[in-house]
Amino acid sequence: MLVIRRLVDRHRAYTGIFLPGEPARVFPTSEFEHGRILQIYKQDKAYEGVVNDFTDESRRSPPPAS
Repeated sequence: MLVIRRLVDRHRAYTGIFLPGEPARVFPTSEFEHGRILQIYKQDKAYEGVVNDFTDESRRSPPPAS
């Protein structure tokens, strides 16, 4: 799962990109640049087999038992 977060300290704003098993990527960005990153990476609708912001958790089937 890709996680993109806006990080702000007293002096600068950053965008952090986090992937499981990978080192975090954190770099300085403006509000415009951060918005553009979200526009590129954020999905715009629900897709079958993909869990994203549009996934209805109440309708998801549990993962198969192994």
